[in-house]
Amino acid sequence: MLLRRRTEAPKPNTHRPITYESPDDDDSRCEKCGSGDFPDELLLCDKCDKGFHLFCLRPILVSVPKGSWFCPSCSHHKRPKPFPLVQTKIIDFFRIQRSTDLTQKLTQDNLRKRKRASGLVMSKKRRKLLPFNPTEDPERRLQQMASLATALRASGTEFTDELTYVTGMAPRSANSAVLEKGGMQVLSKEDIETLNLCKHMMNRGEWPPLMVEYDPKEGFTVQADRFIKDLTIITEYVGDVDYLNNRENDDGDSTMTLLHASNPAQSLVVCPYKHGNIARFVNGINNHTADGKKKQNLKLQLFGWNQ
Repeated sequence: MLLRRRTEAPKPNTHRPITYESPDDDDSRCEKCGSGDFPDELLLCDKCDKGFHLFCLRPILVSVPKGSWFCPSCSHHKRPKPFPLVQTKIIDFFRIQRSTDLTQKLTQDNLRKRKRASGLVMSKKRRKLLPFNPTEDPERRLQQMASLATALRASGTEFTDELTYVTGMAPRSANSAVLEKGGMQVLSKEDIETLNLCKHMMNRGEWPPLMVEYDPKEGFTVQADRFIKDLTIITEYVGDVDYLNNRENDDGDSTMTLLHASNPAQSLVVCPYKHGNIARFVNGINNHTADGKKKQNLKLQLFGWNQ
């Protein structure tokens, strides 16, 4: 479960449709499929002037990018270079506490906390959140973290596990739960303890069992590395906080609602393009079973709590 709520990114108001000079104009046709249909979905390379459908590109583009765009041939697009599978480099990249080695076993105290929290699956009044269970194999954990580091580095995203407030965007004071239209769901004391346990584990390098894979059609995607129980916290949705009004023409596909205010001018979104974590690449997690692929198994929910 991600502790933010998702909204579709607004579509840009401007496009770069191709101007046709004649029906036989080669530049008006997609280099991949050879069709000149869907002209509003055709992109012209800013170097070679060849056309490509958004949906014919690999990875597929969800919208027309802002600024210059270069086709795969001109950009020399290749698979992202894997992040080095070196413990010290991964520790530095994610700023993991060096006081605890990644190979160290979980303390008995943390095991007891996790066991107690994991047993709180359901009650008659409400369902409780569960902490994730990290992979105990230290080598596999390094591989999981390296996969995220690869994706973040390739996308030019600086890692953070907190909301970031940048000068010129929405200030921290604008993120107030009292502004949420209709009120905001509040985390219980038990769920806050569970969330803090997850954060503490991640600070030590014990991460949820997730792998970031590169898909030629979708780009980076997240897969469960093993079965994950319902209502398990896997991450918070983080990034730069900005007013929704400032992002109405963004072409990003990962913008999330942070605050849906009664006054639209006060509504906030999370933009994980310059700062973010694994949540940016989540578009559904399949637990490796046939049944797991048939149902919605990832939920994003907005909560409020006092630090």
